[in-house]
Amino acid sequence: MKVDFHGLDGCGGPLYIGTGCFHRRDTLCGKMFSKYELTRKWKTEEIELEKTNESVEELEETLKSLASCSYEKNTQWGNEVGLKYGCPVEDVITGLSIQCKGWKSVYYNPERAGFLGLAPTTLEQTLVQHKRWSEGDFLIFLSKYSPVLYGLGRIDPLLQMGYCIYCLWAPSCFPTIYYSIIPSLHLLTGVSLFPQISSTWFVPFALIIVVKYTQSLADFLMAGGTVLGWWNDQRICLYKRTSSYLLGFIDAILNSMGFTNISFIISIKVADRDVSDRYNKEMIEFGTPSPMFTILSFIAMINLFCFVGVLKKVFLDGGVEVWEDMALQIVLCAAVVVINLPLYIALFARKDKGKMPSSVTLKSVSLALFACTCFAFLY
Repeated sequence: MKVDFHGLDGCGGPLYIGTGCFHRRDTLCGKMFSKYELTRKWKTEEIELEKTNESVEELEETLKSLASCSYEKNTQWGNEVGLKYGCPVEDVITGLSIQCKGWKSVYYNPERAGFLGLAPTTLEQTLVQHKRWSEGDFLIFLSKYSPVLYGLGRIDPLLQMGYCIYCLWAPSCFPTIYYSIIPSLHLLTGVSLFPQISSTWFVPFALIIVVKYTQSLADFLMAGGTVLGWWNDQRICLYKRTSSYLLGFIDAILNSMGFTNISFIISIKVADRDVSDRYNKEMIEFGTPSPMFTILSFIAMINLFCFVGVLKKVFLDGGVEVWEDMALQIVLCAAVVVINLPLYIALFARKDKGKMPSSVTLKSVSLALFACTCFAFLY
């Protein structure tokens, strides 16, 4: 965020993402940006204050009407005034609407943190939060407020592209799932999907991979992170793209077709003592039978079975040519296995309450074994 949002400063300003944001009152009142209105001298108006003799009871009744949820009924609040309603990410759609009225935002990040808050401490809470974000962002893309159409001619084209990066989180699950499963499964059949080491096309493939992750690591370190933090961030990126974004995409499509209604799931940010202790020890919490954990475990087990199978071909069956033909696939499969080491430990080794539930372990291992067996024999 520290890198992306500074970059968006030159394109009209970053997205409004809720936490620690200051607004001009005019922006939330739905007013268009006017340079004249902001630069002209403000004239003071004399307001005559009339004294009232309202009793405490009468004043209390008046305040109740102001504080009630019905005060905004039959008004433009939630539509043209204030935060926009009807979207799981009301901050993003509100910020887009404000910027399309000519206002600009600035990412201000002082050395001393201006705001402190709580963040999810368990993996499930993090994935649920990203599921809501990806679903809401994709719903914006499918709505009349899509940055591609609604922002056309209203905001900078580069800012439109910046919004699309977030709005297309959900469909980005499909290429990630494909590259996490299909190349590994083809290791069992001996089908090469990438250029061989001896091919001249191997160089651009390898170069793109090296440059991409080198830049990612450099950006993370420049933002004050560490190598270990970057590696953990890659793990979370894989987890949220293969589970949160997939479920977010499905829910967004079902909602846009009218089969489901928008649900706003509040992220739980308070954990009990045992969970907090494991969090302080940097142990990932897997203690609930979440469907997202089944997806993650299924993908992890497929790659483990495929990696063991290709190692058997290379070292036991004397298939050294397998390495030359499918080097990139083997490296990709090995990377997925290594990045999932904490998950394997949670599946088979951990004994604490944060381990993977037995039901998830049984389902994921069975489904992965079935998928690998079918793929090997059918192809």
